[in-house]
Amino acid sequence: MTNKFFATCKIGLESLVSAELRALGLEVSAVHDARVDFTGSFTDMAVSLLNLRTAERVLMEVGAFHAESFEELYEGVRAIRWQDYLTKSSFIHVTGKSAKSKLFSVSDCQSIAKKAIVDSLFSALGVKVLPENGKRIIIEIGILRDEVTVALDCCGAGLSRRGYRTYNVPAPISETLGAAIVELSGYKAERPFLDPMCGSGTMPIEAAMIATNTAPGLNRDFAAEDWHFIREPAFRTARERAMDSILKTPFDITGSDIDARSIDLCKKHAKKAGIMVNWRVAPVQKLDERRTGGVLCCNPPYGERLLEKKDAEKLYREMHGIFEKLDGWSVNIIASHPEFERIYGQRADKRRKLSNGGMVCTLYRYFPKYRGEKPTDRPSREDGE
Repeated sequence: MTNKFFATCKIGLESLVSAELRALGLEVSAVHDARVDFTGSFTDMAVSLLNLRTAERVLMEVGAFHAESFEELYEGVRAIRWQDYLTKSSFIHVTGKSAKSKLFSVSDCQSIAKKAIVDSLFSALGVKVLPENGKRIIIEIGILRDEVTVALDCCGAGLSRRGYRTYNVPAPISETLGAAIVELSGYKAERPFLDPMCGSGTMPIEAAMIATNTAPGLNRDFAAEDWHFIREPAFRTARERAMDSILKTPFDITGSDIDARSIDLCKKHAKKAGIMVNWRVAPVQKLDERRTGGVLCCNPPYGERLLEKKDAEKLYREMHGIFEKLDGWSVNIIASHPEFERIYGQRADKRRKLSNGGMVCTLYRYFPKYRGEKPTDRPSREDGE
């Protein structure tokens, strides 16, 4: 059976999510802002949930229609065959979002959609009461430009919740964004990787999972595993495939941070992820990298308050002096400061607008500079794009 699914993502990462889906052998049907549509079986859905690194959620579309009034919304939702997805005991949890639409009150849309679902089940199942004491099914009502998409949330917790990061440091970068930065950097397992301000260790751990082709969702459960209407052994099959796909690839990945507590957390997170990474306590100012041809990714402090902002700007200037000494390394820095390049002292070779925790940021990419002759086996400048 072929179903309609879509993977949501941060603005600017649609091409990465689309490429990931295609690499998994899934059929991409359309690409929109912050969303990539694809089709497939329930096993394909399970494969996407386990393996997507840069998407935020995967949902299954069960209905789509135009609505400019609450009456149209009610009738559109009620017309869906909810008895195919829900039982009389299902706990119905309705979420919603609306943008650029006449129906802008999300709470009202959620209430009306819930009533429509319940009325539909009353009619289809011939009951007058729904105890809702069973498994929870999350239903999303999304409205964009008066077009309504009704979908079942396959994830439960978002895909960024890999299951390995149980402790945090201030302003951590999400796992999905960390993976996206590593992917955009063009990192390959045969190159050294370094994050000199690694915080809770997200980017080094994500890089290690990329190097070994370890599915990021192997250590967690998903909401769709409780769907009673899935007859095929979708998740068992997908997990077996994911386990068989793990590579015993050697890699050289290092995460360092000035805060010893952060490195202690990194070690716990890496152990939980089943990943062995080099960790060390050291300020970025002490970086003395002798290897050549590596990839550096970092998420330096943004400095939102005035004093912190001055400290952050001082750090940016110091970073340039340190990083320009690296031989053949690409440098990838995510920052929110609108004048980062001026303060850092060098224009980036490439930039990409991203969002980090709702904050507009830019990924600044600096291509490798070799002191001697460039090795012929080094990745090209366009890696990661």
